Amino acid sequence: MTRTRPWSLALLTAVLLACSPALNWREVRIEGMPLRMLLPCKPDRAEREVAMGGRQLPLRMLGCDADGATFAVSHVQAPLAAGLDAAPLLAGWKAAVLAHVQAHTEVEQAWAPSGVGILGAGLRLLAEGRRADGAAVAMHAVWFATADAAGLHLVHGVVFAPQARAEVAESFFSSFAPAP
Repeated sequence: MTRTRPWSLALLTAVLLACSPALNWREVRIEGMPLRMLLPCKPDRAEREVAMGGRQLPLRMLGCDADGATFAVSHVQAPLAAGLDAAPLLAGWKAAVLAHVQAHTEVEQAWAPSGVGILGAGLRLLAEGRRADGAAVAMHAVWFATADAAGLHLVHGVVFAPQARAEVAESFFSSFAPAP
């Protein structure tokens, strides 16, 4: 008789939940970003200028809604310059996002996308807060930086949902990989 291990059932459950028919995963890339990732729906694209590190920099975003959750990835590219440090830029970005959702509970851990050389420490965070309309929201998010000949790349990925959805966030974040 074969005995099933509890962790194997948990892993199988997470895989099956992340592969629900409401989540139609597809590979996407943001122009100028040396990464690719999967999103569970056809993304909308947006771009705007943001102030970071005393400069106006282009922020490119991809995002979509699927199965009751919002998925988004944002990228800021800055020229490699003396004195431009990714750590305070990422910390400021994180603080702005947490303030936006009025976060009151946070759990943080070090994180890095597999196969991607990052600068400094990447971060994964789970927070609870409120949407602009006052509804409760759980946020799974990552922030990290990488660099190449084109410059410094600051990246933020996020999943917003009424309740924490670790298995779906894991499917999204584990898909971040170097672009071919």
